[in-house]
Amino acid sequence: MGLRIDIVTIFPEYFGSPLGVSLIGKAAGRGDIEFRVHDLRHWARDVHRTVDDVAFGGGPGMVMKPDVWGDALDEIIPADGEAVRLIVPTPSGVPFSQDMAAGYAAEPRLVLACGRYEGIDGRVVEAMRARMPVDEVSIGDYVLAGGEAAALVMIEAVGRLLPGVLGNASSAGDDSFGGDGGPAGVMRGLLEGPVYTRPRAWREREVPEVLLSGNHAAIARWRRDMALRRTAAHRPDLIARLRDLDRRDREVLTEAGFPVSAEDMAH
Repeated sequence: MGLRIDIVTIFPEYFGSPLGVSLIGKAAGRGDIEFRVHDLRHWARDVHRTVDDVAFGGGPGMVMKPDVWGDALDEIIPADGEAVRLIVPTPSGVPFSQDMAAGYAAEPRLVLACGRYEGIDGRVVEAMRARMPVDEVSIGDYVLAGGEAAALVMIEAVGRLLPGVLGNASSAGDDSFGGDGGPAGVMRGLLEGPVYTRPRAWREREVPEVLLSGNHAAIARWRRDMALRRTAAHRPDLIARLRDLDRRDREVLTEAGFPVSAEDMAH
């Protein structure tokens, strides 16, 4: 039985194409992932199918109604049903990470609640937490028009970690941040360095000689060096989190302007 992902949204048509193409679409076709998209307005009680109202305390923007969301989630996630994790994409949530994606990939069922406007009435998350794990998750320090795009980002990150989804299962471990979230990932905590393919020479630029050498140890070392340098240049905030660096790692970081001692790694 594959991972089941339910999506609750006022724009179910938003997901028609993305969930049916590429690796995720193929996985769904094989049954590795099951998607069910629910129109939140189905649970609206008035003729206009209203899902939002003005905010208590004033201020601009509308707030999504708790009664509509509560009825929807109660029906989609019965109290006596299987184990479920509810995920609410929101810019005020905890940062989404590769480790979280790996954890979600191990769940039997996920439900993504896509808010709009100023967000979902805060009592909905409080009520749902009384009977299931609930994560409020942000995909970055910016604001979108709704949770749908964020939900697709998380679905892609989670789906590619499921068994059989990637053509080469080992490739996830070489991705930025360590791929599958395992501690042994060579890229754990790092950004992946540059990659190359044919032709060997293009616009007077050659593929690095080490990649043509056939020396797998040297290639692995070069790739890690490039990952360390790119991480230092693009995400210096990640450097302080690195652990178990060897002498060559520390040399590369020093050359990149981030001197790190063996003692620093122990703390």
